[in-house]
Amino acid sequence: MPYLRSKRLPTRVLAVTAALAAALGLGAQAPAGAAEPPRPPDTTAAQGPSDDRPHGFASLAGGTTGGAGGKVVTVRTQADLAKYAAADEPYIIRVAAAIDVAPFGSDIDVASDKTIVGVGTSGEIVHGELHLNPGTHNVIIRNLTIRDSYVEGDWDGKTTDFDAIQMDSVHHVWIDHNRFTHMGDGLLDVRKNSEYITVSYNRFDTHNKAFGIGWTDDVRTQITIDHNWFRGTKQRNPSADNCAYAHLYNNYLSAQVDDGDPVWSYGNYARGRTKMVIENSYYEGVQHPHQADETAELVQRGSVLKNTTGRHDTRGTAFDPHAFYPYRLDPAAAVPALVKKFSGPQRSLGTDTVLHVPADYPTVQAAVDAVPAGNDGRVTLALAPGTYREQVRIPATKPDLTLLGTGDDRADTVIVYNTPNEYGGSSGSATVLIAARDVTVRHLTVVNDFDEAAHDLNSEQALAMKTTGDRIVFEDTAFKGNQDTLMTDSPRLDTVSRVYVRDSYVEGDVDFLYGRATTVIENSLIKALSRGSATNNGYLTAASTWKNNPYGFLITGSRVISDAPVGTFHLGRPWHPGGEPDAIGQVLVRDTELSAAIKASPWTDMGGFSWRDARFSEYRNYGPGAAVTADRPQLSTEEAARHEVADYLAGTDGWVPYRR
Repeated sequence: MPYLRSKRLPTRVLAVTAALAAALGLGAQAPAGAAEPPRPPDTTAAQGPSDDRPHGFASLAGGTTGGAGGKVVTVRTQADLAKYAAADEPYIIRVAAAIDVAPFGSDIDVASDKTIVGVGTSGEIVHGELHLNPGTHNVIIRNLTIRDSYVEGDWDGKTTDFDAIQMDSVHHVWIDHNRFTHMGDGLLDVRKNSEYITVSYNRFDTHNKAFGIGWTDDVRTQITIDHNWFRGTKQRNPSADNCAYAHLYNNYLSAQVDDGDPVWSYGNYARGRTKMVIENSYYEGVQHPHQADETAELVQRGSVLKNTTGRHDTRGTAFDPHAFYPYRLDPAAAVPALVKKFSGPQRSLGTDTVLHVPADYPTVQAAVDAVPAGNDGRVTLALAPGTYREQVRIPATKPDLTLLGTGDDRADTVIVYNTPNEYGGSSGSATVLIAARDVTVRHLTVVNDFDEAAHDLNSEQALAMKTTGDRIVFEDTAFKGNQDTLMTDSPRLDTVSRVYVRDSYVEGDVDFLYGRATTVIENSLIKALSRGSATNNGYLTAASTWKNNPYGFLITGSRVISDAPVGTFHLGRPWHPGGEPDAIGQVLVRDTELSAAIKASPWTDMGGFSWRDARFSEYRNYGPGAAVTADRPQLSTEEAARHEVADYLAGTDGWVPYRR
């Protein structure tokens, strides 16, 4: 079943800082204290502020995936957060409220294989700590605000140990896009030989001891610290004790607490036998911006130092971060604007949970099954290029899903099965069945490859896709089959569901666009397949629109092509399921190029119902298969103005998917 490949262009990730710097009029500033000329940026591994996979050391030695492969849950109470965070099995935990922890300063234990992510800017942990016990591994903590466990008068944190996050002897942890503020003792403590840690795009503010690493005589910790904002903090920004490798880049230190302390107000500190590399950071009004013990090694290059005093130590050669992982440096001059904009919790994060297939979920259906019933946030199933031979069922209880093929072309990612209508009717036949509302499918091919010629069955219809949910969008999607390829339906005759198909491809022979949903097919390619007949090769549409619904199928701005002989294909026929008299099909084909295979009298009867009693019409079609005859009703210009895409899809809620 050949078809045309999509014209989707391969995506290119552009450096956000270049545009940001240009917009802010940031010119080049001379880097201070550069030990060697900075190497050209590595553009092969651009890490954006919204990427859902870790970079740096947390990406090494098997990587950090958090709760990937587990179920998605949304929590709003301390009890639920504590339950799922401490569970033995993996979970993706969405925090959708400010959770007030009691008793004051209590720990919430986080076990291995967990992702804890705030939903937009709503996720907060107040008066409590996330604690990772020895042996914990594979944890992602993102997009949270953890705040207000400070005990009045205990500025040095000597009587309490109320950190925001504390971890002991753990490995593979990613701390990203959080805000830590006004806690007791430290904000973030990475302790006792913890390994493969990345801390990125966080805000540390309004505190004494911000971020400590170490509490060990061993030299094992590997840590990446980038794009963080340390503001209104006094010390440990960070302090790194006996780190095997500490890579700090593109961090911003500003508004340091000024209490006259000549020693313990400082920026970055390499202690013990730490090897530290600092690149393209920005220090503003900081005492002792970077310092090192005589036993440590510290390399600094490319940073901007503005109004700094005290120690500016460099010592030894440390290490080459490029020997461990690829990364791209942002210009130091752009760091303040970049970090102010993108560090800390983001409204765009946590609202769309991404489940990777097959990296984390072996099948598409396994990923669907991981989505909770009644999920209250968008979930994207990101399908790697490949062929998935399975049936996929998205029940009505799982709305707000996106199925996204991640290849360069929709042909790269295929969901295919081979069940005919004989075994389970239309729903049982469909390769993909979407019963939920607000589902989007992009950059995919969906196929039913049942071989009609090899079987002799009573019901050989074989659906690639069936929908019954409302507000379904298909973009750059291909549907391949023979009879009944794409069925857009609704739960009941008098229930209106809407489907929008754009920039897509549909092929088939008999009734391969059918059902009672209000369906718009725009800017798409429709291929009518030949069945080898010299007189009748099939029908594009079989609409069963409810009589009180003025809008059924609209095919607009599209092309109909065919390998069938001239004059052997119908535009459609009226389908009355089970003889239902109130199913009065409505189809409009407008502004569309029609193949010569389309019959001069393109509408025909079905099951004893006359096509003339249905609502079939055309408007401004062109091409060798277009004509204006007595058997081809045409809309007037006035009528056509009431049959635009917006009219079909608006419903009572003003749905406008075509504005993307």
